[in-house]
Amino acid sequence: MRIAFRTALSGAVVAATVLAGGTAHATPPGPGVTGKVIYQTTIGDTDYTLREVTVPPGQATGWHYHDGPVYGYVKQGTLSHYHADCAVDGVYPKGTTVREPGGPSDVHLGRNLGGTTLVLEVLYILPHGAPFSEDVPNPGCPFQ
Repeated sequence: MRIAFRTALSGAVVAATVLAGGTAHATPPGPGVTGKVIYQTTIGDTDYTLREVTVPPGQATGWHYHDGPVYGYVKQGTLSHYHADCAVDGVYPKGTTVREPGGPSDVHLGRNLGGTTLVLEVLYILPHGAPFSEDVPNPGCPFQ
């Protein structure tokens, strides 16, 4: 557990997006996208949670943001990370880290465009009781 926690602290993953107006619907994660809590603690008003997030080939996290900073480590596969302007803002292969600052101005989507299952170790630093992510509508990108 200590190694996994340290690994997650050394990097960062998937962050946030700007809410789209109108009658658009939130974009849930693709089939088979899962998250498993490895460790969780609360200090003061802050929850620290380490999760393993798995994204099958061809799937995505759904558009979302986080209520606090998130740090991720790519344990397996490659993460393609997009922001609300539809442009890829990073491609993270195995062994790399990603940081997301959090907040509704940091809407994003993580995609697995490869043929290998994407496995991320993700550290969430969130206000006590906040969800891991806030789902939002697709900001108008031609992909989910």
